[in-house]
Amino acid sequence: MAALLAGDVQVAIFRLPGDEFFGLSNIDPFSGAAVLARGIVGDSDGVPVVSSPIYKQSFDLRTGVCLDDDRVRVRTYPIRVTGGVVHVESP
Repeated sequence: MAALLAGDVQVAIFRLPGDEFFGLSNIDPFSGAAVLARGIVGDSDGVPVVSSPIYKQSFDLRTGVCLDDDRVRVRTYPIRVTGGVVHVESP
């Protein structure tokens, strides 16, 4: 899912098995579209990733680094869950 923060900042929030949460910028740096929340979540050699639905580049959910081009990264946002409420923290 995606969340809208102050200043029109879009964050894609991912929940993996074991209630592990990750937050990344929702903006795909290759296309400029706000689509990462609609990407395909998976695993690449043990690394949790999301693949953009546009050009299919994969991003490490932990660091935001693009697995296809390590010169590119998306901003990460710490996620905290308290009492069943998901909180997106400022980086």
